[in-house]
Amino acid sequence: MTQSGLRPAAGFHNNSAFMTKPLNRLRRELSAGQMAMVAVGGSIGTGLLLGSGAAIQIAGPSVILSYIVGGLIAFAVTMALGEMSSLHPAAGSFGVYADTYLNPWAGFVSRYGYWFAVVISISAELVASATYARFWLPQVPALVWIAIYAAMLLFINLRTVGDFGSFEYWLAMIKVVVITAFITIGAALLVGGKVDAHYTAHGGFLPRGAVGPLLALSFVLFNYLGTEMVAISSGEARSAGEIPRATYISFSLLTFVYLFASTVLVGVVPWNRVGTSESPFVTVFEVARVPAISHIMNFVALTAALSGSNASLYVTSRMLYSLAESGFAPAKLTKLTSTGSPRWAVLVSASGIFVALLVQYAAPQNAYLYIIGASLFGGLLAWCIALASHIAMRKRLSSQQVAALPMRAPGGAVASLIALAAITSIVISTWWVPQSRITIVSAGPYLLFLTVFYVLMKKNKAANRMAP
Repeated sequence: MTQSGLRPAAGFHNNSAFMTKPLNRLRRELSAGQMAMVAVGGSIGTGLLLGSGAAIQIAGPSVILSYIVGGLIAFAVTMALGEMSSLHPAAGSFGVYADTYLNPWAGFVSRYGYWFAVVISISAELVASATYARFWLPQVPALVWIAIYAAMLLFINLRTVGDFGSFEYWLAMIKVVVITAFITIGAALLVGGKVDAHYTAHGGFLPRGAVGPLLALSFVLFNYLGTEMVAISSGEARSAGEIPRATYISFSLLTFVYLFASTVLVGVVPWNRVGTSESPFVTVFEVARVPAISHIMNFVALTAALSGSNASLYVTSRMLYSLAESGFAPAKLTKLTSTGSPRWAVLVSASGIFVALLVQYAAPQNAYLYIIGASLFGGLLAWCIALASHIAMRKRLSSQQVAALPMRAPGGAVASLIALAAITSIVISTWWVPQSRITIVSAGPYLLFLTVFYVLMKKNKAANRMAP
């Protein structure tokens, strides 16, 4: 324990060393805008553009309420992470905070659980990217496109983090611009009376009853997963002042996209016609008679998938780098290239892409659904541990220390406690939602696997940290 009463972060003799070490030797090149767009790119994948029907099928028009409640929960998580990352900028973000304020097990489980979860999502986005490319060139095998995109992602992630940030910024911006156009066009159709509003049609605003919007929350939170990427990228921010700005920008953009897009969507398209076979976005643009809509949306879906997989590869590599710094992964994963990229951490994370692809092609469909369910649980587990770390941090800080924080989370520990209880309840509620029941079913085995893995890796921790 230090004089301030705070246990030093893993890998540091004291918290002063933690704050003065040159950010794990990673380069400080990311601007607030780039950090924000990494989070936006990681959050807005093909799920919103092509698979946004699941929550609407459960809640109907009242999915709007789901996005409001989900937004409040995500706000608490985002602000808690922003507060901690502004004080402790680190590549391992919530894992380092858990090490510091909870215990090594929590830090290990949150980082490895998140790594496994996000690696799976990289695979899903790459497979989707190949599908979109074959829309124009069906004669080219999907595996060829996957190989091309995987090579492109490796090339981007092995360059300087500034180059990565610039590429991801513009790739994610395409999604934001198109979704903004969707919101504008849809709102114009509704306000101008070009279409009848369907907010109370086909069973009313609550066609599934008051429980509908609550049961849809698991899908809504899945959309918000990615907001934590600002904290993960904080170890490479140009300055501490960039972190609060990036936090506010990313959350504002995501709230605008999700809340207004869902409001327009259920107004223009009857909720009982929204499915997963065709993107609801395509339906709205067709109503507005936008020319060449199939080609436009296919291009947007392709960029969405590539942006999501690019951001995900970046954060998974930083998670492995952080684990190696803490001694829970081989020290070789901390080695940097001349451009400042953790090459081996990137390559190991990329290898997970091909493992997950093998599962997708070789395993039965239900087996892959189990992995996706575990992916959702892994992401929410990281959120829960981050909130618990924030609560513990606030308990240890004096009122003077809280007042001096570079960024303060509204509501403090109380808001984090409410959000933690809400997320736990939502995970439990998936038992009553067939489409997402696997989330709660996979929770026990997932935690058991990570705990056993922790015990095994703990035995090698000293050797890893002593390795050259």
